[in-house]
Amino acid sequence: MKVAYVFSSPNSQKILKNMIIPQIMEDRHGVEVVGMFFFMDNTFFLLNGTEMGESLQKLHEKTGLLLMACDQCAYERGIADQIIPGASIGCFPHLYASLGSIGVDQVITL
Repeated sequence: MKVAYVFSSPNSQKILKNMIIPQIMEDRHGVEVVGMFFFMDNTFFLLNGTEMGESLQKLHEKTGLLLMACDQCAYERGIADQIIPGASIGCFPHLYASLGSIGVDQVITL
């Protein structure tokens, strides 16, 4: 099964850092994660030079999964030009187009 995550809650850091990232890196997550979309302050997770950013970049390099920050969220926070190389910014039409070509079975919002 192919899944994509949308991170919008304040609990996203704990879930990513302690559960999702380690499970994917150790090939024990149970599904193929093909994309992650970050909203509001969660866009800071994609900052280059941060621990979370580095972890997400390694995850992208290992799996090729899509990493995308909400464009308006990134612009409002002044970080659009500071995200990791493996990530992009966009809005829902960009996300739909990117994930549509991959074939997602389920989208999970956390």
